[in-house]
Amino acid sequence: MSKRNLTDRLLKSLKPARPGQRIEIMDSDVPGFGVRVTDTGARTFVLVHRFPGSRHPTRRKLGTVGAISLADARQKARDWLGLIGQGKDPSEEEQRAHRDLQRLQANTFSAVADEYMRQVVVGRDPASPRQRKSAETDRVIRKVLNPLWGDRPIAGITRGEVLAAIEGIRDHGTAQMLAAHGIKGQARSRPAATQARNVLAQLRTMFSWAIERGTYGLEASPCDHLRAARIVGDKFSRDRFLDDDEIFALWRATDRVGYPYGPLYRVLLLTGLRLNEVADATWGEFNLSNNPLWTIPAERMKGRVGKARAHQVPITADVLAILNSLPRFKTGEYLFSTTYGARPTWVGTKVKDRLSQRMGVTLRALARRRGDDPRIVTLKPWTTHDTRRTVRSGLSRLHVDPDVAEAILAHVKPGIRGVYDRFDYLDEKRAALELWAARVRSIVEPPPANVIQLAARA
Repeated sequence: MSKRNLTDRLLKSLKPARPGQRIEIMDSDVPGFGVRVTDTGARTFVLVHRFPGSRHPTRRKLGTVGAISLADARQKARDWLGLIGQGKDPSEEEQRAHRDLQRLQANTFSAVADEYMRQVVVGRDPASPRQRKSAETDRVIRKVLNPLWGDRPIAGITRGEVLAAIEGIRDHGTAQMLAAHGIKGQARSRPAATQARNVLAQLRTMFSWAIERGTYGLEASPCDHLRAARIVGDKFSRDRFLDDDEIFALWRATDRVGYPYGPLYRVLLLTGLRLNEVADATWGEFNLSNNPLWTIPAERMKGRVGKARAHQVPITADVLAILNSLPRFKTGEYLFSTTYGARPTWVGTKVKDRLSQRMGVTLRALARRRGDDPRIVTLKPWTTHDTRRTVRSGLSRLHVDPDVAEAILAHVKPGIRGVYDRFDYLDEKRAALELWAARVRSIVEPPPANVIQLAARA
């Protein structure tokens, strides 16, 4: 075996060995590193050394000339010599690294997210999920995160990618952010700070769980040091509620949009419940016999797991009429669904935009009827949660006892009182909700102009 300084020019000039023979030229730079040429002209980089577990020097292939460059082959030889010096067999180390890579590639974001949903969010019984917002978490993963990173190894997702996604939602909305990543969908430019904050919170929780599991090759969370307050901004307390004209306009709009969103928003306005408490309702939660009652299980109510309480909602005649108008599906139990009851409906921004557009038309018509200029009438921005504040404000206007009004909204009594006073005001809530339903009815179905309202007798 001759020893020379291997160069690319030398490698190209090598001729096939004589028939039945081999030629080896060893590198003068890296000990044991060389190139082997067969009688067919095949050229292979090799390393000749005494490998762990062997008493004699042996020859191992590093790669074929052309498939691997001279510089890479020389560096690989140095790496192998380093492993040999540590008593490690390079082939075994490469196989282990290959297995680790395969494991990381198998632990895609979507695979880990599915396991997270099964173990943490939903649990063993999908009909009774462990988390109250399981449907919302499922929608975020299916419609936002899986399209973005679903086939990526979860350990390969970087902090910069998470930050870019959150800032994209914050500045332009989810659809526009996905469109910027080449994911098909209707691109709409509308900031969505609340959605950005929620997605970051769900990502942080899922990545923390994955690290605790210790089986996905994830050593650190890409959400570390990403704070919603710095990225999205501080939360602020809203004080928006709908006035009488806006309640009238919303009720009229719900009639136009139809099922499932119209009836859903009417129930929100008549009960003061949260969006998911209504949207995720199933028929098994209702007793529609005497004194109809809706019992929302604890796992669907707001509160930490194990701390939330079931909430009983007396069903007024107006709510009962809405329930009786809903379709009954054979394939699922959800009241408000676009999948024949199999899954609850998702109320996105497009739904509320349709409602707002129709509300604006009605408000301008009311202005025209009053003799005002309809061109200056605009609907102030509002959120679905503002219906809840509208109900609470309306109950105060009707002089409903504050404890009863808070019980209707399922607010837990503060301090030690909330621990010991478990009275649920069921009869009082029923009376208050009937009073509120009558108030809504007087707004959305005003008496004709020729009917005189009589004052109540003192």
